[in-house]
Amino acid sequence: MDERIKLIGIETLSKAWGTLTRATLDYRRLDGTWLTQSREVYDHGNAAAILLFDPARRTVLLTRQYRYPVSLNGDPAWLIEACAGLLDGDDKLVGVMREALEETGHQPRDVQFLFDAYMSPGSLTERLSLFVGHYDADTKIAAGGGLESEGEEIELLEMSLDDAMAMVRDGRIIDAKTIMLLQWVALNR
Repeated sequence: MDERIKLIGIETLSKAWGTLTRATLDYRRLDGTWLTQSREVYDHGNAAAILLFDPARRTVLLTRQYRYPVSLNGDPAWLIEACAGLLDGDDKLVGVMREALEETGHQPRDVQFLFDAYMSPGSLTERLSLFVGHYDADTKIAAGGGLESEGEEIELLEMSLDDAMAMVRDGRIIDAKTIMLLQWVALNR
């Protein structure tokens, strides 16, 4: 840990799907004074996301599913997103390929790792690994739609890259990982 940080203690507040803890730490400010801070941290593991892109048709395959926390903020909870999921201890490439197949039914090819990102580093431990992969009619090998055993009900949405970017601009796509992936493809393909 950084020499400016002294961990005083960690208290587990909840342990269910993930773990919510409260950490108490001493933080040495730049002026040399010490400040005691308390931070709540949620850990449900690391995740990966992949944008499925068909370069021949310039289309993307996105998902739509219910996200309860979004409704708490007063926004429509049926989010349009890139395929994503928790790694569950797997390597990030293995995990993202599993999620692509479960959610979309596609086994993408030419998969490229782009970068890792923390989406909310002030309160979440989750590191998200972002990928892009190609899809077409030949990569469809399963039904997709998510795992019923995990309560998933995932709708697939295929659209042009231009239409997806318009949805970012007008606020119909508000998921950060999806915006980052769409912008990457728009800039680099």
